[in-house]
Amino acid sequence: MRMYPPHPSSPPGPLPPARSAAPVGAVVATVLVGVWIVAVTVPVAGAAWLIDQVLLISGIDRPAWLWLAPALLNATLIGLPAVLLAVVPRSPAVRTTGRVWALGAAALAVLGVLRLVPILRHERYLLGLALLAGLAAALIRRSVAAGRGGAEALRFAIAGGGLLLLPWLWLGTLGGLTETLLAGLAAAALGWLAAELLAPLWPAYGGSRPRLVLLGGLVAGVGLLPIGAVSGLPGTHLAAMLVLAPVGVAAAALQPVQPTTPPGRAATGWLVGPAVAGPLAFADPEEISLLLAVPRDVPFWVAAATGAAVAIALLLGLGYGLGFTRRIPRRGGAAVLTLVLIAAGAVYVGLGQPGLHGERLFVVLKQQADLTGVPPGSGPEARDARVREVYRRLVETAERTQADLRRDLDRWGLDYTPYYLVNAIEVEGGPAVRAWLARRPDVDRVLLSQRLRPLPAAAPPARGDSPTPTSPPWNLTMIRADLVWTRLGVTGSGIVVGSSDSGADGGHPALADNFRGGDDSWYDPWNGTRAPTDTGGHGTHTLGSAVGGRNIGVAPGAEWVACVNLDRNLGNPARYLDCLQFMLAPFPAGGDPFADGRPERAPHVLTNSWSCPQIEGCDAAVLRPATAALAAAGVFVVAAAGNTGPSCASVSDPPAPYADVFTVGAVDRQRRVTRFSSRGPAPGGGTKPDLVAPGAGILSAMPGGGYAAQDGTSMATPQVAGVVALMWSANPTLIGDVAGTRRILLASTVPARPSYASSDERCGEDRNILGAGLIDAYAAVRAAAGRG
Repeated sequence: MRMYPPHPSSPPGPLPPARSAAPVGAVVATVLVGVWIVAVTVPVAGAAWLIDQVLLISGIDRPAWLWLAPALLNATLIGLPAVLLAVVPRSPAVRTTGRVWALGAAALAVLGVLRLVPILRHERYLLGLALLAGLAAALIRRSVAAGRGGAEALRFAIAGGGLLLLPWLWLGTLGGLTETLLAGLAAAALGWLAAELLAPLWPAYGGSRPRLVLLGGLVAGVGLLPIGAVSGLPGTHLAAMLVLAPVGVAAAALQPVQPTTPPGRAATGWLVGPAVAGPLAFADPEEISLLLAVPRDVPFWVAAATGAAVAIALLLGLGYGLGFTRRIPRRGGAAVLTLVLIAAGAVYVGLGQPGLHGERLFVVLKQQADLTGVPPGSGPEARDARVREVYRRLVETAERTQADLRRDLDRWGLDYTPYYLVNAIEVEGGPAVRAWLARRPDVDRVLLSQRLRPLPAAAPPARGDSPTPTSPPWNLTMIRADLVWTRLGVTGSGIVVGSSDSGADGGHPALADNFRGGDDSWYDPWNGTRAPTDTGGHGTHTLGSAVGGRNIGVAPGAEWVACVNLDRNLGNPARYLDCLQFMLAPFPAGGDPFADGRPERAPHVLTNSWSCPQIEGCDAAVLRPATAALAAAGVFVVAAAGNTGPSCASVSDPPAPYADVFTVGAVDRQRRVTRFSSRGPAPGGGTKPDLVAPGAGILSAMPGGGYAAQDGTSMATPQVAGVVALMWSANPTLIGDVAGTRRILLASTVPARPSYASSDERCGEDRNILGAGLIDAYAAVRAAAGRG
């Protein structure tokens, strides 16, 4: 299929007049304007992305204009001098250069408007990019005459485009079908736009090959830079921008040297199109993030593919410029093209990640289970009866209300996964399926369920290099957990703690002895592993702080179960729900959560050092039915407040703001709330966090048998879960009494110190910074043990 529309049969319009030597002043002005365009565009594009990432990590809302404003500013700063260059000098070549650069700045402004499209609506953005780029190309084409170029040059251009795409075929991964098709359409439109934009340059710089390649190529690279800066949503635009600049040299080298020969649009298009298709189709902009800035995750592989594509573009420019294409026998371009296409297919199939790995849809139904009237009661038997009843009601409601939707999904052949803890279904589908689902009367809303694309190679596991502690670290002595063991003789025996996180190293010496075992104590919905494993390290560290032996865990006598809801530090609503369902009613490997759940095996306490922000597909209420059901079942849910302090109202991402979740902030060795600890008030005005615990420099287990100190409310949270395990172990009649346990915890705290640098960080009252105060394990367990 042709990438570009057929050229008109009428002869091309007039070519630029014969060249004459440009005045020195005009040459200097051209150089200065070109340097200015590069010096402005690259830093603005990079700084805008960095600011966006800092806001994301800080939990601060990113305004819609955050990307539009830099694009318009960039276009203005580079467009004004380019316009002056197009009208002031007398040299035709310089004027042509100015016009091309001015049109590039205009394209940056026009395409930059698409940055208003939310990053989670990638298909919508790609469609808009294809339409706007195509429209811009059509408008430019009306005013610039150019030819098709030689067939041999076109073959080499297609081969070069295939080589530019090669690193992405190896190191990248495609998204969904609609997303991939739209990315290809957008890349074709951008290739067309580049071809029309650069067409006037080639006659202006023709006459000799060095002039065409060196001067024309550099001018073309500068002209393509602004287009690359807006070719993709935040993250992918950096890759496109870096690759397109050297592609200009390669495009120049494939043009006819004689100014009287019409330039080849198609050759330019076939180089630029694949160059931008790589990042547009093979990289997910949400994953090009500092959130995944760990060894060998998506940002690493995107950087590697970009670097390889830049190197290929430079080699193409060098090879084409030295006349490599002219040294191949006639029709040799077809052979080269065939070899490149065969190599591309072999790399993709043999070394790449074939297939589609797009996002899924998370469909929340209107009717949720009615859990009013669940029999109250505490103690082991009463708690188990409550869990069974809650599980029965949840499953019955889901089976009944999802029946019609499941039948329709089966009829359309759409893959789906049903859930009951929140009455919802995760569905495979694109924008059309989403629109159909959103119109159904039984559907409340449709969210995205973000899906991490696979990597070319597994990231190296996290490790710790600290020695095994020989005595309780400072955090355990601060909350007096060691006194609970020595004076009260309570270590958490008889209690099971559940961890939903990156996993757990089941062979770690601090965790191996108290894994509950059996076929229903480990679940990995991401990778399907059958034994406790952890490459990220976060889950091993947090679980160790809750129940680890060897002086690191608050409740070393408690047992643990675990589930992987964070494969590589990013999750989605479905995976969070997978693990919470497993905690309510564990099931054997390969089992059906609806039919094979064992509610009597539910852990007593859950530690959750994670949150589900909008970038992962969650909204504020999506997990609310899940935590309400767990509380109704008598399962005590502890969650991290987050690490987006000192901003007020930063306890905002589920599940931390929910009233039935016990939310934990962090303090340092001086009992002072850390700057990173998120603060309240929670949405709706509720006081959060509930209390604070040590969360700076916390020593705990890491995969492979080592230990390391880490910071975060993630580190504080499992200590509170461990204290609850100690309380319920000391007095089993409290098991399942979530409200009573909360009251004891809040009443037994000791003072802590808030932290704020200004009145803007006071957050209304100190309770929104430190909750009820610092947890005291010894006081809480004594109070629990004395309760009849």
